Amino acid sequence: MSETTAPSTAAPSTAATRAGVVIAESATPRGRRARIALRGLQVLLALFYAIASALPKLIGHASAAESFDELGWGSAGMYTIGALELAGAVALLIPVLQSVAAMALGALMVGAFVVQTAVFDGEYAATPLILLVPLALIAWARRGHNADLVRLLRRGA
Repeated sequence: MSETTAPSTAAPSTAATRAGVVIAESATPRGRRARIALRGLQVLLALFYAIASALPKLIGHASAAESFDELGWGSAGMYTIGALELAGAVALLIPVLQSVAAMALGALMVGAFVVQTAVFDGEYAATPLILLVPLALIAWARRGHNADLVRLLRRGA
């Protein structure tokens, strides 16, 4: 047998099943629960980014406007960051974009952490760090969708 058709010796409880699918994607009861929990986490994060984070920026709420004015980025920076957060929130719910969205939002959180520590004396620096953990989990668990995205992009090009 060739390497690609050789049966796997990995037990179902390991990270990969015989077909090379991550346990969170498997048909076992444990995998099903993990898949549901991960999807729930994605929905919660999407709601957080859309409502609690992007919306105040996109409607020009006074607290958001004040922060961006203090940064020197003004309303253009505020609307840009709000739009990026809203796009990331929506993309977290689209299967082929989930991993990329989590990575992009993670990059925004790294930037938010840097700004919070450098400009605002770390007052809310823990929030972006805390959000990095579930975003990294989603990016890793949904990484198999990246190949699908590349295939779609190549087909369209």
